[in-house]
Amino acid sequence: MKYAILIFSFAFLILSCGQPTEEYPEDLAGKKALLTAKKSELRDLKATIDKLKDEIGELSPEAKQRPKRLVTLQTAEKSDFKKFVEIQGTVQADDVVGASSEVGGRILNMNSKEGDYVKKGALIASVDMESVNKQVAELQKSLELATDIFERQSRLWNQKIGSEVQFLQAKNNKERLEKSIESVKFNLTKANVYAPISGYVDQVIANSGEMASPGMPIVQILNTSKVKVVADVPENYLSAVKRGAMVNIKFPALDVEKNARVSLLGRTINPANRTFKVEVNMNNSKGALKPNLLAMMMINDYAEKNVITIPIELVQQEVTGKDFIFAKKDTPEGPAAQKIYVVTGESYEGNIVIKEGLVGGEEIILDGSKGLTENELLEIQAITADKTEKSNG
Repeated sequence: MKYAILIFSFAFLILSCGQPTEEYPEDLAGKKALLTAKKSELRDLKATIDKLKDEIGELSPEAKQRPKRLVTLQTAEKSDFKKFVEIQGTVQADDVVGASSEVGGRILNMNSKEGDYVKKGALIASVDMESVNKQVAELQKSLELATDIFERQSRLWNQKIGSEVQFLQAKNNKERLEKSIESVKFNLTKANVYAPISGYVDQVIANSGEMASPGMPIVQILNTSKVKVVADVPENYLSAVKRGAMVNIKFPALDVEKNARVSLLGRTINPANRTFKVEVNMNNSKGALKPNLLAMMMINDYAEKNVITIPIELVQQEVTGKDFIFAKKDTPEGPAAQKIYVVTGESYEGNIVIKEGLVGGEEIILDGSKGLTENELLEIQAITADKTEKSNG
């Protein structure tokens, strides 16, 4: 305001004292001449005023301070970079075995129900063997007759009566029935069904009173102390997965992560979806991992050592397509923005590799980089654990 008063005072002084008093013309020609002269004086006066404004602005201490942008900085450092691809898989039990009867018959007793833990060799069920017992009794009767005929033929043969063929036929018939009885009695030992492994009864397929067929499971037993995570991986990651390689497994439902080694790679590519099978064996002694539980397999498909990575949102792009970032540089007026063109590489989880443009140690502008211009002055905000401090660099 004081500069405006000074300018108008100077103008008034020029108008009032700088020129001699002139007579006001009365005729038309005189008035026109006076108007032209005054316009010329006004133009000169405006030029003088503009010049004074510029000179005052240059000499003013306040005018020398350009506005500054509040920013935070991050030092560009080299580190190892890894990129992972997330593949969905499921938990599967390593041992899934069906307990089945070796003979057919009606189930008399079912000693286990779903969810029960059974040890290897424990009695699961008993099968009705009444028909086998009747078959044994029938064979016993036949054996009695065959034994009597054989003894008679043996006495006759010892007396040289009858033919040798008759004697041999009687002997063979007796021995055949003895073997048949032995086989049928052996089937009686298969009346009980025992657990082939230790584990939990996952499913009861046949209940008491139902018929059991030879070889058909009565119950299904799971051994969940050891499980495996199975995933179908796209074929373009075939070179990234090696047997024995360490992978990270996430279980979203449990909020748990575990590291384990790849135990099996599929030998073929599924033509339907162009994937191959990957299995990872895992210890499950506490039983937290349930079969069919969702699992996320993290496969490292790209890695590079000693490279510069920065947050991906710091990389901006010109209309020409060139990528650039802003860094801090020192100027006589204080810290200012410097545009640096960069060549980017792979990105993962919000960070991107800078292949060209940075060598390390540069102070990258973090917050406040959007909308910056080259050489714009900066006010650096240093963030500490306790408070936020401002400095002018």
